[in-house]
Amino acid sequence: MKRQRMIAVLPTLLTLGNGACGFGAITFAAKLGPEHAEGRHLLVASLLIFLGMLCDMLDGSAARLTKQTSDIGAQLDSLCDAITFGVAPAFLMLQFVRHEYMSANDSQFFVGYVGRFLWTVAALYVICAILRLARFNVETEEEDTHEFFSGLPSPAAAGALASFPIGMRELLRIAATTESHQLAIWLVPSVKIAMVLVTFAVACLMVSRVHYPHVFNQWVRGRRTRRQVIHLVFVAAAFYWVLELGFLLIFCYFAFAPPLRAMWSETVSGRLYRSPDV
Repeated sequence: MKRQRMIAVLPTLLTLGNGACGFGAITFAAKLGPEHAEGRHLLVASLLIFLGMLCDMLDGSAARLTKQTSDIGAQLDSLCDAITFGVAPAFLMLQFVRHEYMSANDSQFFVGYVGRFLWTVAALYVICAILRLARFNVETEEEDTHEFFSGLPSPAAAGALASFPIGMRELLRIAATTESHQLAIWLVPSVKIAMVLVTFAVACLMVSRVHYPHVFNQWVRGRRTRRQVIHLVFVAAAFYWVLELGFLLIFCYFAFAPPLRAMWSETVSGRLYRSPDV
C-alpha cells in the first residue's frame, strides 16, 4: 500500500522537480559578479533548464503509466513550465549578455536604451511562453494523438536559449586553438547578438500556428519515417563532431526548420500558381 502511494505521487514529484529546476536556474543565473567571472554559474543554470526539460518529459508518461492523470496535474505542469521554460530562459539571456559586458568593465551597458531593449525582448519571451502554455491547455483534448504542436513548444524554445552558454564554451575553445586574435574578439559580441535575435524569434514562433512534430510521441509510439531517420542522423552527427555545440545546432534546427520549410512551400506554390499555362 505504501509503495502504491509512492508510485501515485511520482508524476507530481517530477512536475515539482521541473519547477524546482527552473527556480534553481534563476538562482544560479543571478550570481553575477567578479567572483563568477568564468561564467560557470550560467552553465549550471543552462543544465538545470535541461534537467527540468527531462522532468517535464517524464511526468506525463509517469502519470499515464500510474493512471494518475488529472486536471490539477495539468495545471500544475503549466505553472512549473512557465517558470522553467518561460522566466528562467529569459533571465538567463539577460544575465548571459550582461555577464559578458561586465567582463569588459562596461556594466553601465544596462543603464541605456540597449538595456531597456533587452529587457523588452526578455519580457516578450516570458509573455509568449505564458500565452503558449495557456493556449495548449485550452486547445488540447484527451483524445488527441499529440503527434504535432501548433506553435513552437516552450521547452524547445527554452532549450534553444539554454544552449548558448553551453555552446559558448566550445566556441571559445575553438577560437583559442586558432592563431587569429580577431576571431576571439569578434566571437563574443556575435554570440550575444545572436542570442537576443533567437530569443525574439522563438518568442514569436511560440505563439505562431506553425506545426512542429512531437518528437517523443512520434518516435516512441509511431512508425519512423524516412525524414525522421535523416533527422536522427543529423542529431548523431552534430553530437559526434561538436558535442557542446550540438545542443545549439539541434534546438535551433528544430525551431527554425519548420517555418522556413513552410515559407519555402508557400513561395514555390505561389510561383506555380502564378505561372502561365503552356
